[in-house]
Amino acid sequence: MLLTVGDLMSRDVVTLDESDGLLRGDDLLKLNHIRHLPVVRDGQLVGLVSHRDLIRALARRAANPTGPILGVADIMTRELDTVREDLPVRDAIHHLLDERFGCLLVVDESGQLVGIVTESDFMRLAARLLDREAHSSAGASPPMH
Repeated sequence: MLLTVGDLMSRDVVTLDESDGLLRGDDLLKLNHIRHLPVVRDGQLVGLVSHRDLIRALARRAANPTGPILGVADIMTRELDTVREDLPVRDAIHHLLDERFGCLLVVDESGQLVGIVTESDFMRLAARLLDREAHSSAGASPPMH
């Protein structure tokens, strides 16, 4: 059976609106124990804010409290590389590694956000596969030398 992104992705995606403030983003990351927040406008994916983006922006604000107040729209990454649910997991892993992304945003044909798959999702899959392999080889005879 060929595993796809749709098999691994989270469908209940916590998102930000592009008009949200940075503190809302920070609160959502902490509350949900996540590191990536897709930004949407009317259901359409328009950006991504990472934990690192927020830390950087909040640190800048602390260093310059009289400077301009930044919002999500000011710090989000707009140039996004998205994938579809039917992308094989193997291809998704290579895509993540090649591009050095921490997550892949999953959209349908109309650009609507339908899910997110993260490095943690791939690590959980790897752990399950390794556990399965260890369990199945535990019953095998040890190799002869």
